[in-house]
Amino acid sequence: MTSNNAVHCVCSVIENIFEQQQAVCKKCLTSCYRNLLLPTVYLGDTIPFLLYTEKGELFKASGYVGKDCFSTPFFRIENFDECCATLRLLLPLQHDGHLAEDVCDVHELVKTRICINVDLTCFCAIQCLSPKLVN
Repeated sequence: MTSNNAVHCVCSVIENIFEQQQAVCKKCLTSCYRNLLLPTVYLGDTIPFLLYTEKGELFKASGYVGKDCFSTPFFRIENFDECCATLRLLLPLQHDGHLAEDVCDVHELVKTRICINVDLTCFCAIQCLSPKLVN
C-alpha cells in the first residue's frame, strides 16, 4: 500500500466514524439510528480509536485534568472536514480509577474537554476500539 492510499484510508475511516457518531441521537429514542453502534444495546455516541504514525508508533496528545497532566493515544472524532479533524482526548483509566500508563491496562475511557486539531494525512493506520470502553 502506498503512502497516499494509507492516508486516504485513515481519512475515510475517520469520516465513517464521524458520520456514525453524528447519526446517534440521544434525544431521538425512536430514531432508527439509536442503536447504530450496536443493534441490541445502546452504547452511547463514541467510537474510540488509536492513530499510528508512519513509523508505526502510537500518536499521543497531552492535556490537563484538574492539576494533573496526562498523555493519551485514545481519541474521539468531534469534527471532520476533508482530511482535517478535531479530536477529543479520552482519559485512559485502569480498573482502580487511576491513570493507565499502558494501552493494555485501560479499563475505561472518559471524555475530557480537551480537543486538538490534526491533519489526518500525517497518519498511516487507525485502530478502532469498542464503544464499551467509553464512560
